Amino acid sequence: MVSSPSVGGAADVMIDDRIKQTSRLQRWLEMPALWIAAVDIALILLFGLISPGHVFFNGSNFTDMGLDSSEVVLLAVGIAFLLGAAELDISIGANVILASVIGGKTMVALSGSAAQVALGNYPDLTRGIVIGILAALLSGILFGLINAFIVTVLRVNSFIATLGTLGIGTGTAFVIANGNNIQNIPSSFQSAFGVQTFLGVPLPAIVTLVVVVVLWGTLRLTRYGLRTVSIGSSRQAAERAGIPITWHLVSLFALMGLLAGVAAVYDISRFATTNISGHQTDALSAIAGAVIGGTNLFGGRVSIPGAVFGAVLAVVLETGLVIQGFSPFYQLIVVGLVLIFAVYIRQMDISKLRGGVSKRLTLRGVRTSQQNRKHER
Repeated sequence: MVSSPSVGGAADVMIDDRIKQTSRLQRWLEMPALWIAAVDIALILLFGLISPGHVFFNGSNFTDMGLDSSEVVLLAVGIAFLLGAAELDISIGANVILASVIGGKTMVALSGSAAQVALGNYPDLTRGIVIGILAALLSGILFGLINAFIVTVLRVNSFIATLGTLGIGTGTAFVIANGNNIQNIPSSFQSAFGVQTFLGVPLPAIVTLVVVVVLWGTLRLTRYGLRTVSIGSSRQAAERAGIPITWHLVSLFALMGLLAGVAAVYDISRFATTNISGHQTDALSAIAGAVIGGTNLFGGRVSIPGAVFGAVLAVVLETGLVIQGFSPFYQLIVVGLVLIFAVYIRQMDISKLRGGVSKRLTLRGVRTSQQNRKHER
């Protein structure tokens, strides 16, 4: 006599439903860009409502946040690419400082004589600005290539390598600038680009948006992006597949350096001077933005939208806290806590969800085996 499978069938249906629900929740957890974007929006609304006179909603405040976000978003996207390949660069703040010093000094030196520049006259303004920008970009790329050499040729761990170049780059910048910010950078560069807007959006923010879109397309649609993630997922498998790992890592560090150079250009164009005592927390903001946004700290997964929204989160927090009368240094505490919490929760939740699915699949297999034995009888 064949027993009725109705009970087992109902149980299988319940298991299937639970697996589907778990899979949906897991997909949401694996798309942190969406909930980080939701957190950004919620914080903007919260700070806007509680700020005195709703000053947070002022157009000038959003312009300032756009300018602040331009640099940190660039750096976060560059870090996301490096993390995708299981590498790291904590020297980006030093790179920005050094590139801004070299670019600023070049710009001032080639715009006119020392006496002319001191009086605000720049007879060779265009030449000075163009070559100064190129000098900043080349400085950033060279810094990145030095990091790549230490990591790929000297075989030094990227954390240790960039920790070393962090000190070297910062010290070099101070030596070149004699410990002082570069003065007499053409103010016309500031007015024409640094604080200029188009339809209310700062030009640096527009440039950053274009760069982010290009890099997102590169990651999603090209072999370069696939190779980046493959190297981070399994370096041995990538090597067996014929991927030129060394040259690819060199290109990633050079890309990070280029983006740091662009951030340096933003810096000197916005303030018409350098900021050699700043950028000490650029690495924290960039790494936190990328990781909070869903990029795997140990490689194999990159989220460009998540890096953008994660970087913006730090800017929104800092702006909101300052408007509320708190020190901007509280933002560092909050970002650090959010980074640790986000990584911990994501790892724990995904681990539990996968474990739950595995147990349910095992249970389904046991029930199926029992039913088959009953049918055989």
